[in-house]
Amino acid sequence: MAIQDIYPTALRLLGRPVLVVGGGAVAARRAKGLLDAGAQVTVVAPVACPALKELADAGLLTWEPRPYRREDVDAVWFVQTATGDSAVDTKVSQDAEAQRIWCVNASDHEASAAWTPAVAVVDDVQIAVNAGGDPRRAMALRNAVATALETGDLPLRRQRAHRGSVALVGGGPGDTGLITVRGRRLLGQADVVVADRLGPRELLNELAPDVRVIEVGKTPGHHPVPQAEINRILVDEAQQGHRVVRLKGGDPYVLGRGGEEAEYCRQHGVDVEVVSGVTSAISVPAAAGIPVTHRGLAKGFSVVTGHEELSEVPARADHTVVLLMGVGALRDSASALGKAGLPQDTPVGIVENGYLPTQRVTIGTLGSIADQAEATGVANPAVIVIGDVVRVSPFAPPHFKTADYSTTTPNKPRTTASTTRVLTP
Repeated sequence: MAIQDIYPTALRLLGRPVLVVGGGAVAARRAKGLLDAGAQVTVVAPVACPALKELADAGLLTWEPRPYRREDVDAVWFVQTATGDSAVDTKVSQDAEAQRIWCVNASDHEASAAWTPAVAVVDDVQIAVNAGGDPRRAMALRNAVATALETGDLPLRRQRAHRGSVALVGGGPGDTGLITVRGRRLLGQADVVVADRLGPRELLNELAPDVRVIEVGKTPGHHPVPQAEINRILVDEAQQGHRVVRLKGGDPYVLGRGGEEAEYCRQHGVDVEVVSGVTSAISVPAAAGIPVTHRGLAKGFSVVTGHEELSEVPARADHTVVLLMGVGALRDSASALGKAGLPQDTPVGIVENGYLPTQRVTIGTLGSIADQAEATGVANPAVIVIGDVVRVSPFAPPHFKTADYSTTTPNKPRTTASTTRVLTP
């Protein structure tokens, strides 16, 4: 049988009786697939493997513990052989053929009237691959196509009218490789993208020409599209039947107002999904080799957006403080932490444009960092890390290093001189 002899189609077996002859692992897989399609499955086999017994014991299929009989193919719509005995499989196939019933002969794909493809399901798209009777080849191709759909490399976007929805997608710190697979897939399905100025902006260039991009980006102190208007846009577009992706930098629920947007959608009867992203609070310091926790240096961390909250966080070098959107208030924040008792020689790292070609790392101390930032023109987007974990960064000057941040020795902070050194990757 050549591949040209195959007419690809899909069977709708919901509620229809089908027969599986065989009781091993292959029969169990085929029976499970038929059950997933809603078929009424009968298995005929003297012995059944544990997986088949479990399905039978649960009442999901009927198991006849005996050898095959010719009358077993009567009144069924579809037959699958999987006995491992070519003579039995051939007999079943011939009996089915005589009654014009489609049968998959697992022992002889060349003589089989039907082939079972390698199948994968991505959202509501089902992929079925036949590869000239070579099941391993079919599975490899199936997996490759499924991966391309899941990552957004192939279009999953619906072309017919459908119910509108909103997905709040965390795009990570900006590198296109740091968005989640789920987020990338939803972006590929979008009719409308409501985009921030941060996040993986390059992915917008890969959208189909008819996908609308609505820019709602904010900068510190400048919100051209107020949050209430963003909420309205999401709901209005979804109610028009569009699949809307709200593409955000970082994570929607980490200082991203995603909770407000999700609540507004639900209040207006719009389906909403939240896709977590790689938050810049952790990932951007990592781009500079700074862990927010490190054995022997810091067991916990706090993420804040301004100096007002700093009175609430531990003022210790062994508790990392991560400041988001904090460049403008850096001097006030440093002062607040100093007044709370944090030593002036506590290391501070600033990472601008994390993961982008323009990334820059500036390292100093609590006492020097504000002057240093002004002198070098530090600007948002930037993440500020305060604490002994900055010592771990490969960009830290040599005198910041200490032997006391191993995995076995507790940290014993030592006095270090202030520095205004700027290091760029």
